[in-house]
Amino acid sequence: MFIKIRRDTLIILILAFMLILSGRVMSYVSYASSNDTGQGVPISGVIVKGNDIVPTEAIKGLVANEGFRSGSYIQGDTLVTSKRKLPLEGAISNTEEAVKYATIPGTQIYPITACDVKVDKTTGIVTVNVVEDFSAVVVK
Repeated sequence: MFIKIRRDTLIILILAFMLILSGRVMSYVSYASSNDTGQGVPISGVIVKGNDIVPTEAIKGLVANEGFRSGSYIQGDTLVTSKRKLPLEGAISNTEEAVKYATIPGTQIYPITACDVKVDKTTGIVTVNVVEDFSAVVVK
């Protein structure tokens, strides 16, 4: 037995189904693509540029020790970690000083003479630019 449905009614039902389905898909996609945790912008990664000899992992470890690690987030002009809250500018200046103490593995040589840390407040990406100057290194 076939149910008789007019063609225009069938088209309206198909369009309504597609509209409901696309609305659901859009709401799921918008929820999945949002990076807002409700508490601020999470630190999503650290990019290190300009290093030749000092390992990237050593620099990333020093940056993480200063608070720029996963689990931390930026709320306005404040860096919030699991243990403390500190001004973002203070955290940046502390990180710049800490990165200068990165050594060549197996030595006590500090080749990094300058460091610049940039934090993108919208994406949570921390960019660390370092300058290694071996003419100023004192080797004992």
